[in-house]
Amino acid sequence: MRSFFLLFLGFFAGLYLSWPGILISKNWKCFNEIIKKSAEDKISLKAAMEFSPSYLIKGKNKNVTSKIRFVADACFR
Repeated sequence: MRSFFLLFLGFFAGLYLSWPGILISKNWKCFNEIIKKSAEDKISLKAAMEFSPSYLIKGKNKNVTSKIRFVADACFR
């Protein structure tokens, strides 16, 4: 049980250190908005400016976790 607790504590601490804005509700609205617009093939200017040019050029070759990481970097940092 203690190992399980330490695992989750480490996981959440790692998320917070990577993306300090993860606890702010305004940032979650940004995250959800970008996800919704990307489903409709629209994307905000803020999100487009956060992505590297190689990602935009080769966007079709990325997997789901990579795309979520880019969107989270745009909103939570």
